Amino acid sequence: HVQLVESGGGSVQTGGSLRLSCAASGYTQTRNCMGWFRQIPDKEREGVAGIESDGSTSYADSVKGRFTVSQDSAKNILYLQMNSLKPEDTAMYYCAAGRLSGKDWRLPHEYRYRGQGTQVTVS
Repeated sequence: HVQLVESGGGSVQTGGSLRLSCAASGYTQTRNCMGWFRQIPDKEREGVAGIESDGSTSYADSVKGRFTVSQDSAKNILYLQMNSLKPEDTAMYYCAAGRLSGKDWRLPHEYRYRGQGTQVTVS
């Protein structure tokens, strides 16, 4: 049974930083294609960042240069370091896993698993 648990969200002022974590359990693979998404009410889920099995990363244009995705394979934890936060970054943030290599990291349906989310509020 695969479980993803996000943590690290909270309220922060504009310009501040947060680091989100996503603890994964139930995997047999130590490296995995994973991603971070965010969603605000009445909007579609938006891909924020993706990481491939070789460690390469991709970002939405809106967060490039401010967010960094990384993975601790030994601990099975996915991180999202968020700097220079803006009010428009306010959303529920989800991690996702189980994407096949080569699939579009921005598409939620390409992932088999998703966490419950952690709220980020920037004011």
